[in-house]
Amino acid sequence: MQIGSLKLENDIILAPLAGITNLPFRLMAKAAGCGLVCSEMVSANGLIHRSPKTLNLLASEAAEKPLSIQIFGSEPSIMADAAAMVEASGADIIDINFGCSVKKVVKTGAGVALMRTPALAEDVIKAVRDSVRIPFTIKIRTGWTASAEQAIRISQIAEDCGVDAVSVHPRTAGQRFGGQADWAVIARLKKKLRIPVIGNGDIRQPEDAARMKAQTGCDAVMIGRRAIGFPWIFPQTKALFDGREPRAPAVAERFDVMEDYTRASVRCMGEGQACRVLRSRLGWFVKGLPHNSNFRENITRLQSESEAVDKIRHFEQQLLHSAKPL
Repeated sequence: MQIGSLKLENDIILAPLAGITNLPFRLMAKAAGCGLVCSEMVSANGLIHRSPKTLNLLASEAAEKPLSIQIFGSEPSIMADAAAMVEASGADIIDINFGCSVKKVVKTGAGVALMRTPALAEDVIKAVRDSVRIPFTIKIRTGWTASAEQAIRISQIAEDCGVDAVSVHPRTAGQRFGGQADWAVIARLKKKLRIPVIGNGDIRQPEDAARMKAQTGCDAVMIGRRAIGFPWIFPQTKALFDGREPRAPAVAERFDVMEDYTRASVRCMGEGQACRVLRSRLGWFVKGLPHNSNFRENITRLQSESEAVDKIRHFEQQLLHSAKPL
């Protein structure tokens, strides 16, 4: 899989997820075999004004490379300056969000709002393309109606302006994450564009990724919500693409990943903040496991890294000695 000058190890990509795909999460996805990881969306205005919280979103480590940083905004000059900051931070790809349908983003003219202002969208894309040398992508939705005409138009503008790939989540702005993703939109874009098209939406199992590629001809698949608490979707999908049988994670693997994620969170955030975050996020990994409600309750007051690891390993031992099969 090639995006501009960057060659990826495989064609499986982590989607940007607001509030989720921080550095510890990306390290976990990369370790699981993901070909490209993407940041949560970063405010261009926040970067320009050097907000400490926003600048922290650019933190990276070599182990997660290659890294795509996604920015959002609607002012061409600000987007260009923010993109240059992202490039200077060491990112491998700059991505623009054309898909966020959250009201506070849309009312500023950013996110999916750009899909109904093609002239402004073109100005933003040109400004960013002129400001960076690294590969440049955009992530879009179907648009504001199900016709996909906005998706086609914005994608063609992007291609003409030198964008290196387009990711498409084929739901309308109004659907947000509800209803069903219309994979036919991905197929239409693949037929229209010369640059790579990355498909996203409704990939819950490895077989869904294989069906998406077969039905749409997309160059790569982008996996988002299914990866929350289940990074094994990446090796399972890669196995299927390679002609091998996907394998379920062993109990020990689950808990090794939980411990690694805990330690990475503490390293990246500091112990206090990490523990506050982990009180809910460790629960992601135990969904569907026996006695998971007890574990979730036990982590609601985590105070330290050592306490988190002890509770993770205690639950592991509880499951290993349980008579109930997993």
